[in-house]
Amino acid sequence: MTLINRFSLANLRGDLFGGATTAIVSLPLALAFGVASGAGPEAGLYGALLVGLFASLFGGTSTLISEPTGPMTVIMTAVLTTMIAANPESGFAMAFTVVMMAGAFQILFGALKLGKYITLMPYSVISGFMSGIGIILILLQLPPFLGQPAQSGGAMGTLMAFPELIAGINPVAAGLGLATLLVLLFTPKRLSSQLPPQLIALILGTGVAFLWLGSSGLATVGEVSVGLPDFILPTFTPELLTTMVVDALLLGILGCIDTLLTAVIADSLTRTDHDSNRELVGQGIGNMISGFCGGLPGAGATMGTVVNIQSGGRTPLAGLLRVLILGLVIFGAAELTEHIPLAVLAAIAIKVGLDILDWSFLKRAHRTNLPTVLIMYGVMLLTVFIDLMVAVGVGVFVANVLTIERLSQVQSRNVRAISDADDAVPLAEKERRLLEDAAGRILLFHLTGPMIFGVTKAIARQHAEVKDYDVMVVDLSSVSMLDVTVALALENAIVDSTESGCTVFLVADDRDLVDQLASLGLFDVIGPECVLHRRIDALSRARDLLAARAGERVFSLPVRAKAEAASA
Repeated sequence: MTLINRFSLANLRGDLFGGATTAIVSLPLALAFGVASGAGPEAGLYGALLVGLFASLFGGTSTLISEPTGPMTVIMTAVLTTMIAANPESGFAMAFTVVMMAGAFQILFGALKLGKYITLMPYSVISGFMSGIGIILILLQLPPFLGQPAQSGGAMGTLMAFPELIAGINPVAAGLGLATLLVLLFTPKRLSSQLPPQLIALILGTGVAFLWLGSSGLATVGEVSVGLPDFILPTFTPELLTTMVVDALLLGILGCIDTLLTAVIADSLTRTDHDSNRELVGQGIGNMISGFCGGLPGAGATMGTVVNIQSGGRTPLAGLLRVLILGLVIFGAAELTEHIPLAVLAAIAIKVGLDILDWSFLKRAHRTNLPTVLIMYGVMLLTVFIDLMVAVGVGVFVANVLTIERLSQVQSRNVRAISDADDAVPLAEKERRLLEDAAGRILLFHLTGPMIFGVTKAIARQHAEVKDYDVMVVDLSSVSMLDVTVALALENAIVDSTESGCTVFLVADDRDLVDQLASLGLFDVIGPECVLHRRIDALSRARDLLAARAGERVFSLPVRAKAEAASA
C-alpha cells in the first residue's frame, strides 16, 4: 500500500508529457550505450525499460528517471571485456551476474541506511572520477566514430591504436559522425526545447545514411531482436569470484553516487526531499532484474530527470508512463533501428562523454588551492590510465588525510594549558581569582570543540611541563566529541601527571563522555571522586588541596611563600 500511495493522478497531464518526452530522449541513448558496451543494442533497451520501471516503482525520488548512463556503461564495458577474455564460454553471463550482484549491494546499502553516507566524498575526487569516466567514454567511441571496428584493451588499447585508426579512417563514417556531433552541439535552444537534440541527430543521421550513403559501406546497428529476453542465471567461477565481487561493488557504488547526486538536483528543482535509502533499494531491484534479463545497469540520469521535471513530471507516474511509451516504440518499430549507422550512435555517446566532463570545475581549477587541483587531476589520470577503483581509493585517502591535517591544525588551537587568566579561555570572575590565588601551582588544561585524533600532538606538547605544577584540572566541559585516540592521549597525560606527584581533577558534564572515559579505565587512575561536572568546583577543590598541603584552612597567600615561611 505504501508503494501504491506514492502515485497520484493529480498531475496526470504533466506526468504524461514528462514520460513521453523522456521516452523520446531515452531511445537514442539506450541504443548508443548498448552498442558502446559491446552487449548489443538490445541490452541498452532492456536496461532502459527495466531499471526505469522498478526504480520508479520502489524508489524514493518522485521525479527521478533511471536508465543506463555513461558512467555505468563505461564500467559495464570493462566488466564485459574482462569476463569474456577470462572465460569465453561463460563470460557474457558472468558479466550480467556482476550487474545482479551490484543491484544486491545497492539493496544492502539501502537496507543498512547508508544512503546519506554514499555521497560523503570530496568533490575533487568526484570531479576527477567523473571527468575520467567521460574521457574513457569518448576514447571508446573513437573507432566507430572513425568507421573502424572496436579495439581491444579498452581506453588504453584505443590510445595505442590511434595511429592505425587515423590511417584507416572511413571518410564517410567520420563525416557523418562529425555532422551528427555538430547537430548535437549547435541545435538552437528554441528547437531543442521542443524536440531532444539526440532524436534530431538520430533521425537526420540515419536518414542521410539510408537515402544517400547506402552503398558507402557504413557499419549499422543491424537486426535488433527485441522480444521476451533470454533470462541469464547467475554464473560464477572460483577463479573470478573475487574479481566479480570487486567489480560489482564498484558498479553498485558508482550507481549509488550517480543516482543520489541526480536526486539532489531533482530536489533543488522541485523543492522536495528524496528518501536516499529507499532510492537505493529501488535502484538495486531494477539493476538485479535488468541483469537477470540481459539488460545494462542503470542509475538516476541527470538529463532525463531534468527533462522530465521541465516537461511537467512531478510523480513516479511519469517514470512508469515513460517505460510504457518507450516499450511501445521499441516493440512496435524495432526493425527501423537496424539502419542506424554506428557512427551516429558513437557521436551521441561522445556528446554524453563531453557532458560528463566537469567543465565547470575544470575552468575554475586554477583558482582553487594546489592540493585540490592535484587530487582532481590525479584521480582523473588514474581513472583513465590505471584503474577506476584505485583512482577512487587513492583520491579519497589523500583528500581525507589532507582534510584531517587541516582540521587538526585548527583544533590544536583549542587545546590550551594555562596557569593564570587567559582571555582565550572563557573564565568566570571567581574562576580567575582561584587561578591567580594559586600563584601558578594549578594548571588548567582546557579543551573545546570536537577533538579528533590529529590533536594528540598538541596535547602532548601542552602537558610536557606538567611536572612544574601541583594540581592539574582537565576541563572537557566544552568538548562536543572525543576521539578514542584523543582519550588515550589524555589518559597518558593524566598518568604522567599522577606519577610525577601532580593531583588531577577532571571536568566533564556530558554523560556519554563520562561513560566513554570510564569504559577506558581512566577513573581507575584518578578515582571517580576526582571527576566533577563544573570547572568552578574543580578549581575550588584544587585550591583547598593546595591549602591543606600548606597546613592552612584558608588559602590567602601563595603556597610556595607559605611553605618557605613554615620551614624557616
